[in-house]
Amino acid sequence: MGVSTSSPEKGIAVVTVDFPPVNALPVQGWYDLADALRAAGRDPDVRCVVLAAAGRGFNAGVDIKEMQRDTASGGHGALIGANRGCYEAFAAVYECEVPVVAAVNGFCLGGGIGLVGNADAIVASDDATFGLPELDRGALGAATHLARLVPQHMMRALYYTSRTATAQELHAHGSVWKVVPREELAAAALGLAREIARKDGYLIRLAKAAINGIDPVDVRRSYRFEQGFTFEANLSGVADRVRDTFGGDSATAPREDSK
Repeated sequence: MGVSTSSPEKGIAVVTVDFPPVNALPVQGWYDLADALRAAGRDPDVRCVVLAAAGRGFNAGVDIKEMQRDTASGGHGALIGANRGCYEAFAAVYECEVPVVAAVNGFCLGGGIGLVGNADAIVASDDATFGLPELDRGALGAATHLARLVPQHMMRALYYTSRTATAQELHAHGSVWKVVPREELAAAALGLAREIARKDGYLIRLAKAAINGIDPVDVRRSYRFEQGFTFEANLSGVADRVRDTFGGDSATAPREDSK
């Protein structure tokens, strides 16, 4: 359980997230993921990173139960930690020195959108779904990253309704590179990573820096702006009220996400 890194082939590092049962990450998990991605990118032998997940789904966001326990005791440490941890993990994907291919299986919710929205390419299983159920969980955030996956008006509709989009729909919008049967996901992601890793290592790093440099939106600043409203929702008490109404359980449902 946790975050692990493997090297299945020359030039490729696979960073795998495994937090059963639904990959709802605790605060430390986000920091561990950020550290693993940055370390992989710094490795001079790595030319592409695959970000994958074990289990039922790719990511269900933050562990709300951890946050609720902290809030019940009168503190905001878990909320601040989750905000900062997500910020670091999302940035680590974007700023990884080499391209990052996200291999998305099953549900990709909340913080998962922050990760894949900052990835360089996405390969998804045919059962993958993507969404931000933040408003149903008493939170805000990651619209910055959803806007990198779908057109502006669709992003708004998905955000306001907490609905999800399928891998096939995102493929039609051009944000998912390939949709494959679940049993073929790992091979498909490695196939794309292998093609990228054939490039000159120095040149691929220059390419990543150059492409980031021409992005029209500063994703770090944009997401940080969103996080301020998440904190306001918590301070006002509305976040707890909505979460209590939701009553989800991160141990049994992939709906336990908030970032």
